[in-house]
Amino acid sequence: MKKTYHLCLSAGDEIMFRDLEDYNRGFNCFASALYKTGSTGLVESFMSTHVHKLVQTEDPTEFMHCLRLPYSMYFNRKYQRNGKLGEDMHFTMEVVGHHHVLAAASYILRNALHHGIAPIPYAYPHCSANAIFMREMGKTPCTNLLHPRYYRRFAGKSAEFPDRYKMSESGVFLRETVLDIPQMEHLFATPRAYNWYMTRKSSEEWEKEQEQDKTASSPINLAAIEKGVQTERTEQMLIYESGKANYRKPTDIDICTEIDRNILPRFGKASVYLLSKQEKQDIARQLYKNYRLNENQIRRCLAM
Repeated sequence: MKKTYHLCLSAGDEIMFRDLEDYNRGFNCFASALYKTGSTGLVESFMSTHVHKLVQTEDPTEFMHCLRLPYSMYFNRKYQRNGKLGEDMHFTMEVVGHHHVLAAASYILRNALHHGIAPIPYAYPHCSANAIFMREMGKTPCTNLLHPRYYRRFAGKSAEFPDRYKMSESGVFLRETVLDIPQMEHLFATPRAYNWYMTRKSSEEWEKEQEQDKTASSPINLAAIEKGVQTERTEQMLIYESGKANYRKPTDIDICTEIDRNILPRFGKASVYLLSKQEKQDIARQLYKNYRLNENQIRRCLAM
């Protein structure tokens, strides 16, 4: 019997997705894992160092294995890296009750907001926020689709997927063809209510509403959702939730792109994982001088 789980895979201080191709492959591996394990995807958010998912599955461990293995193989091959990508054990939390699921879905969709990456969930492309109530919210469905014969070029040679999955020309499965969007629209009830949840601030009132579910589960809040991630303090994420962040600063994908495309060729290296410690230190000083980045961002983008 399927149960609903919040699943989170974190790489700690290491980047898991260095460019758009990586984000697309990550979601494609997620989509393939859903089909292979007979699971149902509800919402997700792919961040540079971690991934949040709300999934209905009979076996969360098998589902995560089917997601992690092909993506790790892709990432290690592309960047000439060795070893397991991400923490030894992913974070798993069963979610029981209508209001608990509503809260979990909302926090996952707003993950980029809580990490100071985007001012509103709809501004972040690597999550499913724009796939829910798409027509009612004035979103334009993707019409530039790839022919199915090219899917494996972007999903992997051994990927499994059904005919209903459609892929954009950029090489990523369309979220509205992969996820159970009707179930999410039923959960949020109306576009107006959905929009309100996407902008609602964390509060004790939100937690109190979950008592209506009459379950033994603890309330879902920001701390519970981020329990498997060690990147930001909850207090800082609540500040970001209020819109107090510099959204014009370079993101991890911006810095990784600068490193991989423009800096590495000058060192004659194909990957940050092939740089010596001294070379990484030299690049770190250059990045700080040019962009005034904080140390943590420089270290994770250089895999230091």
